[in-house]
Amino acid sequence: MFNTNLLEFVTGNTNHPNGNPYGSDGALTMSLPELLGFGSVKFGGNHGAGGSLMDSLETNFRANWGSLAIGVIGIPIVANVAMKLLRKPIILPANRMLKSVGLDVKV
Repeated sequence: MFNTNLLEFVTGNTNHPNGNPYGSDGALTMSLPELLGFGSVKFGGNHGAGGSLMDSLETNFRANWGSLAIGVIGIPIVANVAMKLLRKPIILPANRMLKSVGLDVKV
C-alpha cells in the first residue's frame, strides 16, 4: 500500500534515486515519518501524481495487489502445509530432544 518495504516505511529511509529525504520527492513511495509530518514535510505527506493520500494509496494498491494477496493468503497456506509435512520427520524428534535436556516449555 505504501510502495516500500517495512524497514523503509518505519524509518523513512526510502533510498530515492535522487537522494531526496522522505516526503520531498513527491513520489508514490510513502513512509511513516512522512505521513506523520516529521521534519519539513506537512502532516499527511507529499504525494506524487495522485494528488491526495487516498489517490496515492489507491494507485499503489492497484500496482501491488498481486504481491499483497500472495503475502496475506499464500504465505499462511505454505506455512501450514510445511508444518504438516515436516511434523513427523523433524519437529517431533526435535521436541523430544529438547524435552530430554530440560528445554521444553510448560504452559
